Amino acid sequence: MVRSMTGYGRGIYSDNQRSITVEVKAVNHRYCDITVKMPRKYSFAEEKIKAAAKEVMRRGKIEIGVSIDNFGKSETDVNLNLEVAKRYYDALTELSQSFELSGDGQVPLSLLAGMTDVLTTVPAADDEEEFTRELMAALKEALEGISAMRTVEGEKLALDILKRADIIENTKNLIAVRAPKIEREYKEKLKARIAELLDGSVEVPEDRLALEAAIFADKANITEEIVRLGSHIDQLRTFINGDEETVGKKIDFLVQEMNREANTIGSKSNDMDITSWMLELKAEIEKIREQVQNIE
Repeated sequence: MVRSMTGYGRGIYSDNQRSITVEVKAVNHRYCDITVKMPRKYSFAEEKIKAAAKEVMRRGKIEIGVSIDNFGKSETDVNLNLEVAKRYYDALTELSQSFELSGDGQVPLSLLAGMTDVLTTVPAADDEEEFTRELMAALKEALEGISAMRTVEGEKLALDILKRADIIENTKNLIAVRAPKIEREYKEKLKARIAELLDGSVEVPEDRLALEAAIFADKANITEEIVRLGSHIDQLRTFINGDEETVGKKIDFLVQEMNREANTIGSKSNDMDITSWMLELKAEIEKIREQVQNIE
């Protein structure tokens, strides 16, 4: 099964306390690179988010964005430090008595409350377990969405690659039919060329022509390359039609080997027709290579 590395998914969890929205975006990448963007106060859930994403996506540059809206609940709490307030109170009372300041001797509440560290604001505490459960529900929906999109895109990539594999195989078959004829044609051309140069004054032995043609045929023999290319095409179809989810790297390596065989065929054959077909092979192989860059 082929899956694309590109996709998008969105999930929402909402109740009477808060709404959590998770968006997952992914593009092609050599490895699995996950980035999570969310309010810092909820960073305790980041590793669980990454772990859940890795279970669904093995490769790709993945960005996960989390936004939270709290309903009817302040995002900050006020902490009262009674110990510090008592020290301020005692110090102010002592100050009033020491200098016999006028008044009833009571320290104003407004003054005491305004002293440093008596009242402090901190982010409102959340039930981490409950929040994580809600967050994972939204994340699950987003991951299901991106997974479905990547599967659909992967099916399109698979069809395109299989179509190009057929083109490559057909071209390979044309080369296989043409290759055995090269030795005979070379022998005839060699004989005609010699006759032209010697103007028919010398009879070239047939066995000598046969030897020269055999030497050329041995150097230009591309049977092994044709067989290996056929094997690579079969492997390519096996990867595409198989059940394995992450085949991108394997296909990428296979495409490199196919390109190598095409180059060798072109360099050894020394034939215009085969060279032309070899260029067609390389063009289709390159198109597959480009498609493979987006396969998980």
